[in-house]
Amino acid sequence: MQDLRPRGSCACLAGPVRLINSPADLQHLVRGLPRPLAFVPTMGALHDGHLALITRAKEVAAGRGTTIVSIFVNPIQFAPDEDFQRYPRPFEQDWEKLVRIGCDLVFAPPADAMYRPNASVSIHETSLSRTMCGASRPGHFDGVCTVVTKLFHLVQPDFAVFGQKDFQQLAIIRRLVRDLDFPVRIISLPTVREADGLAMSSRNAYLSPEERAQAPSLHQVLEAAAARVREKTVLSPDQLIKWMRTALETAAPLAKIDYIAVADPATLEPRQDLDGPLVLALAVYLGRTRLIDNTLLE
Repeated sequence: MQDLRPRGSCACLAGPVRLINSPADLQHLVRGLPRPLAFVPTMGALHDGHLALITRAKEVAAGRGTTIVSIFVNPIQFAPDEDFQRYPRPFEQDWEKLVRIGCDLVFAPPADAMYRPNASVSIHETSLSRTMCGASRPGHFDGVCTVVTKLFHLVQPDFAVFGQKDFQQLAIIRRLVRDLDFPVRIISLPTVREADGLAMSSRNAYLSPEERAQAPSLHQVLEAAAARVREKTVLSPDQLIKWMRTALETAAPLAKIDYIAVADPATLEPRQDLDGPLVLALAVYLGRTRLIDNTLLE
């Protein structure tokens, strides 16, 4: 696959935005950057959801600090049968968006700069990754934890901004920060959606017209399920999951359900009742495309 990143270990490109490819150059540079430092890690293929995170990071930096965005498609969070090779990498379009929105620095390293051939140390999460996406994608969150640890080490941010669409990832990163004593405040933003309710995702570009037409059903089913919890028209998580499965199969017959979960927002363990805070989460395949969504009841 063609690599469209501008090359060179460090380059100042259009306007005030600086591009860094080298981890060593980044480490040297961040020592002298104005604080606070607000960081948004991404895998590129930027959409309005990413731009909302960057806008929030700029607000946190408050005009006197620094906003850093990383673009890195992390190979170790993909299983061999997943979409690493076909994951979209439109760097030139991403760069134009970042210049327009006005972040200060973009870190876009090649994979061989992040992972040496003989690398033997990684991060293993043992609790929050046992359910939901972690159960369906073994090793995925170890890859996420490893790359986020490396990025936090390199960037040394004061704040890092993540979206709530990846609810399990957000919970795991909060735990990572707690357990490894990173001096980073995690800021989360609500899921940004298309006009029809579909959660924005770089993978939405994979969907065929027929699949795209059914994809908003994920959000619709989650919202209808949340209403049933609030109205107490369902009495147990099992009953709720059964209803959600039937509703989703009816509304999106092309979808193959990966999981439906009614979980504790803090532990991500399955709930035995519907009292108190809940996260309703699901994952489906539409064709080859895996989509996730959730809603939080507090």
